[in-house]
Amino acid sequence: MGINKNISERSKFSYKRAVAYGIGQLPDIASYQAFTFLTFTFYFAVVGFEIGWITLGFIIWSIWNSLNDTFIGFLSDRTHTRWGRRFPWIMFSLVPIAVLLILLFTPPIVIGDISFFTNFIYFLMIIILFELFFTMYDINYTSLYPEIFISEEERTKGNNVRQLFAIFGLIAAFILPGILISSYTSPEPGEYPLFGLIVGLIVIIPGLLFLIFAPRERSEFKQDYKTAPSFFNAIKYCVKSKSFIRYIPAEIANWFVYGMLPTIVPLYAEFILEIADPLMISLLLGLTFLSAALFMTILWKPLVQKIGPRKSWLISMSIWIISLAPLFFLGPHMEIAAYIIFFLIGIGLSGSLYIIDIIIADIVDEDEIKSGTRREGGYYGVNIFFQRFATVFVFLIIGPVFLIADYDKFAPVNIPELGLRSLMFVFPAIALIIAIIAIYFYPLDGERLREVKEKKAILHQEKISKSV
Repeated sequence: MGINKNISERSKFSYKRAVAYGIGQLPDIASYQAFTFLTFTFYFAVVGFEIGWITLGFIIWSIWNSLNDTFIGFLSDRTHTRWGRRFPWIMFSLVPIAVLLILLFTPPIVIGDISFFTNFIYFLMIIILFELFFTMYDINYTSLYPEIFISEEERTKGNNVRQLFAIFGLIAAFILPGILISSYTSPEPGEYPLFGLIVGLIVIIPGLLFLIFAPRERSEFKQDYKTAPSFFNAIKYCVKSKSFIRYIPAEIANWFVYGMLPTIVPLYAEFILEIADPLMISLLLGLTFLSAALFMTILWKPLVQKIGPRKSWLISMSIWIISLAPLFFLGPHMEIAAYIIFFLIGIGLSGSLYIIDIIIADIVDEDEIKSGTRREGGYYGVNIFFQRFATVFVFLIIGPVFLIADYDKFAPVNIPELGLRSLMFVFPAIALIIAIIAIYFYPLDGERLREVKEKKAILHQEKISKSV
C-alpha cells in the first residue's frame, strides 16, 4: 500500500517542478542560438574571413563535437556524486559558457596574413571550447528530462512548460542583437561584445536558479551508474536500436534546418528583402518563435496527446515545408508579407521543437525495458554525435553555393541572390522530405509504444520497491 502511494506521488505532475526544471532551458537555448545566429555573419562580414576558412573551421568544430558529445554523455552516465550524475556537470559549465560568449566576439584585429592566421586559430579555439562547456550543460540538462518526467502525461505537460522557456531563450538570442547592434555587417565597436556579455548573464542567472530549485534526480535511478556500459558499448547499444537509427536521419535533417535558417537570415533579410534595421531583421525570427510558443500550446500539445508524437511530427514537418516555400519568391518592399510568412513558419517549427525530445525519451524508455538501466547520457551523447553532422552539412552547402556565385569573401555589391533564396527554402525542403521518409518508418507508435509504456511502469515499480 505504501509503495503504491509512493509510486503515485512520484508520477503526479507538478507545474512548480516543471517550471523549476524548465528555467534551465533559458541558458541552453539562449547561448547556443546566439552562437548559431551571429557567429557566421560576424566572422564572415565583420572580421572578413573567406567562406572557405569559415567552412574549414566549422567542419573541424563539428568533428570535435561528435567525439566530445559522445564521450561526455558516456561519462555522465557513469558519474556518481552526492549531487547525482548530472548536476555537477551543469554546475561547472555555466561560467565558462558565459565567458566564452564574450570572447567569441572579441577576436584580435586583422591586419595582414599573420594576423589573419591568429584570428583563425582564435576563432577555432573559442568555438571548440564553447562547444566543450555547452555540451557539459546541454547533455546533462536534457538527460534529466526523461528521468524527472516519467509518465507520458508528465512528459507532455513538462515539455510544454520547458519549451515555453525555450521560446524566451530564442527571443533573447534573436531580438536582443537587433536592439544592441546597429548593423550586423558593419557594427559600431563594442556592440557584438556587449551582446555576448548580456547573453552571458542570461546563462548565469537562470542557470543558478535552476541549480537551486530544480528537481533532484530520482532515488530509484541512483545505482544505475554501476551498470552503465563502457564507452564503446554505449555507442553499440544506441546504434543497435532500430528506433534510434530510424529517428537519426530525421533529427539530423531537422537540425540542418534549425542551423541553416538563423545562419542565413541576416544576409537574406538585408540583401534580398532589403531590410536595413537589425531590429527589424531580428523581428523576423522573433515572430517565428512567438508563433512557435503559441502553437505548441494550442496545436501540438493536444495533437500529440491524441495521435502520438510520430504522426504529429510527420504533420508538422509537412506544414514546415509549405510555410518555407514563399521565402524563395520574396523580394524588396515585401516586408509585411515576410513578417506574415515568418510567423507561419513557426507552426511547423514548433511541432518539431515540441516533439523531438519526446521521441528520444521514448527511445530511452524502450532501451531501459531491454537493459534494466536508464542510459539517457549515452543516448543523448550519441544523439548529438549525429546531430553535429547537421552543422557540417550546413556549411558544406553554404560554402559551395557562395563559391559558385563567386562570393567567397563578403562584398555587398556581389550578393548571390539565387543562392540565398535556395539556402532559405530549397535545401531545407529537401532535408525535411528526407526526415518525413525516415519518420514514416519509425516503429515506436500506436500499440508498440503503449507496450513500452506498460513495461516501463512495471520496471519502475520494481525499482521503487527496492529503493523504498
